Amino acid sequence: MATIIEPTIFELSSPGRRGVKMPASDVPQTDSLPQHLLRSELPLPEIAEVDVVRHYVKLSKLNYSVDEGFYPLGSCTMKYNPKINEDTCRYPGFLFTHPLQPIETVQGNLALMFELQEWLKEISGFAGVTLQPAAGAHGEYTGVLMMAAYHKLKGDTKRTKMLIPDAAHGTNPASVGMMGMSVVTIPSDNRGNVDLKALEAACDDSVVGMMLTNPNTLGMFDENIEKVIEMVHGCGGLMYGDGANLNALLGIVRPGDLGFDVMHFNLHKTFSVPHGGGGPGCGPVGVGKALLDFLPAPLVGILEEGNDDEAPFYGFITPKNSIGRMKAFHGHFGGGMVRAYTYIAMHGPDGLKDISQYAVLNANYLQAKVRSHYKIPFDRICMHEFVAEGRFEGSDVRALDVSKRLMDYGFHPPTNYFPLIVPEALMIEPTETENKDTLDKFADALIKIAEEAKNQPELLHNAPSTTKFGRMDEVKAARELVLCCWLPEDYEAMV
Repeated sequence: MATIIEPTIFELSSPGRRGVKMPASDVPQTDSLPQHLLRSELPLPEIAEVDVVRHYVKLSKLNYSVDEGFYPLGSCTMKYNPKINEDTCRYPGFLFTHPLQPIETVQGNLALMFELQEWLKEISGFAGVTLQPAAGAHGEYTGVLMMAAYHKLKGDTKRTKMLIPDAAHGTNPASVGMMGMSVVTIPSDNRGNVDLKALEAACDDSVVGMMLTNPNTLGMFDENIEKVIEMVHGCGGLMYGDGANLNALLGIVRPGDLGFDVMHFNLHKTFSVPHGGGGPGCGPVGVGKALLDFLPAPLVGILEEGNDDEAPFYGFITPKNSIGRMKAFHGHFGGGMVRAYTYIAMHGPDGLKDISQYAVLNANYLQAKVRSHYKIPFDRICMHEFVAEGRFEGSDVRALDVSKRLMDYGFHPPTNYFPLIVPEALMIEPTETENKDTLDKFADALIKIAEEAKNQPELLHNAPSTTKFGRMDEVKAARELVLCCWLPEDYEAMV
């Protein structure tokens, strides 16, 4: 298959073309700049606006997006992002404010943040919420810091061990490692739950706590969750909830009511904030009463109560035993908080419950459709996602081949090789935003691929064959990064 390389903006450049005319300077010129920082020319492309627009629109069409089609990425919850979110986050009062403005001038922003904190508390069953962390993993680290501070304040310094199930997200042990704690892996039982005997053996007075995703990355709600939390609390540990899979619980069960002490929210997974591009990330953290005084500072709070004629006056407060500031400013206001606020307000309590019920229904429908063609290692009613094995008896086809072949059928591949405890894992999450027609087409594609794996495996080994680019050497791409796609011919002389 021929590979067509798109020209760069620099290669489209033509002397004399202009896309923008800079206004005359309205400040005095200066000659005081250091000479070694000056250069006689700046080799920027000369190109018209229409050519720039067409170039980048053409490039954008090479990417697959959730606005274009189905994203069945398990664990990622790649749901459609409603366009009303884009309208609200661009309101001038939100878009043009600066984090260093006096609080008197940003009362609307602070009111939204305060109400979002209150909504997340109500949704999760926690006593307090911080909006400060910049991403889910940052929220994890914030939560582990609070857990450590809690034990330190009690003088319980021998607690250095964190219990983490083998079906956990990889960021869990990473967050623990950053704190210098040791990780004790707890295996899953044959139904996809935490192995209670292994947990009992690990629970002692050196345990900081346990980091548990529920539903877990197998798509299973732990049938013994209350017993697990009781055992961890029984040895003096705290219970951390990885909130990555909260999309399956909205309006149905609240982690705080189950006994979790701390949990991060992924606003991009559950509340429709876009993924990708390095942001906008936002990973609020909720805590129970035991950790309320340890929340990062500052928090948005009410400084003066309002009345019938005046709204409350909002500002910042510092919890008694705060672990301090986790970020220069609060999360991502317009990029994350305003979008999430809009999404929650638009759905309301009943709508949020519908989200989870349809997410669970869609996942179980897909699992039932493909069950007879793919091995389901933990074959029981799932929550918002399920895991199948992408291998077939008598065939050398692997999960990667299945995923690449799905691209030929017009679908984005599911998550591959995660969780690690399932061989050749295909982790599939349809989300609530996909309709039955899409699910049926996706299931039909998976079933056809399973038949091809047995009868025409070369189709899968050579896939994708209908895309602009064929199969990449992904290992080489990861190890030999190309960080700059264009350099002028005289680059070496310039530097």
